[in-house]
Amino acid sequence: MSDSSDGVDARQPRPTIYDVAAACGVAASTVSRTFSRPGRVNAETAERIRRVAAEMGYRTTPVPQALSPARSSLIALLVSDVTNPFFFEIIRGAEETASAAGYTLLIADVNESADAERKALNRTLPLVDGIILATSRMSDSSIRVAAKQRPTVVLNRSTSDIPSVVTDNARGMRRAVEHLADLGHTAITYVAGPKDSWADGIRWQAFREATYELSLKGRRVGPFAPTQAGGLTAAHEFTKGTASALVVYNDLMAIGLMRGFARQGISVPDDVSVVGFDNIFGSDFCSPPLTTVAASLHSLGAFAVQTLLVELRKPASTVFVPPKPLKVALLPSQLLIRESTAPLIAPLRGDTVPDGIVDSAVAAPR
Repeated sequence: MSDSSDGVDARQPRPTIYDVAAACGVAASTVSRTFSRPGRVNAETAERIRRVAAEMGYRTTPVPQALSPARSSLIALLVSDVTNPFFFEIIRGAEETASAAGYTLLIADVNESADAERKALNRTLPLVDGIILATSRMSDSSIRVAAKQRPTVVLNRSTSDIPSVVTDNARGMRRAVEHLADLGHTAITYVAGPKDSWADGIRWQAFREATYELSLKGRRVGPFAPTQAGGLTAAHEFTKGTASALVVYNDLMAIGLMRGFARQGISVPDDVSVVGFDNIFGSDFCSPPLTTVAASLHSLGAFAVQTLLVELRKPASTVFVPPKPLKVALLPSQLLIRESTAPLIAPLRGDTVPDGIVDSAVAAPR
């Protein structure tokens, strides 16, 4: 017989750690750490080493349990902007749930940067038992590389083969558009957030579908930074009369937008109605109080940790097995109606889009 049970030619010596290192152009110690202590190796390098090793037929020797790295009882939560009130209750819910299970929560702020997120992840992986990526700006492939090294949960974003916890954005957007339609608004604009935001894509698609089904005129403007400053910028590019109602990517932007409108003499809701997303701290006592699509942010954080704990309790394996598609945990959302929306009391005075604004007229969803 010329082949063994695993398909490797028995007459040929099995590839060694040094063969894999030479093929990858790295030190043998780097290959060793990739399989024994993956958190100490750059995520992209580790992925390349695993791929080459698999192609060469390299197999690791199972590590005795007694020699495996000890648990640290630490969980990392990476957030896109720790100063955004959206994360306040998420962090509180995650911390309380982690503490009750005997874990300490580490927080890393990546400042809305995919590059900063990757760097923080590479530094954090060696220290923790598991990772929660909240509103990640990284690509799906980068997230999968991390998930192969430590149990990982993605929050506020759906990734098919990694446990994910999200709010029902589509249902929330539908309720917002229906509310504005009930008030008599027929021309509505969606003010978009970051171009790399998964939630922004889902909200825009739901907006398109809802406005089309309700025979409303819908447009998209942006993208803008998901901050009050981003909302102020959007306000400067808005011309009264182009739409009677706005649905904004998040509450921070909506609050900044209303502040910008006030400086320009545009009245909310008399001239234009505004709806936000997330029901952050402060959305109910800004002026006017903001109508918003609300989610239980505390529950989002708590459920993300609960989901990660399930992953941490699974038995470890020395051989990576591609994960099966997973169901996304979908938490409910609801529309909270406040004073920033009101019935349309005057016809629109124009139908043009100001210079500098992207016009994405709604067509039938594909």
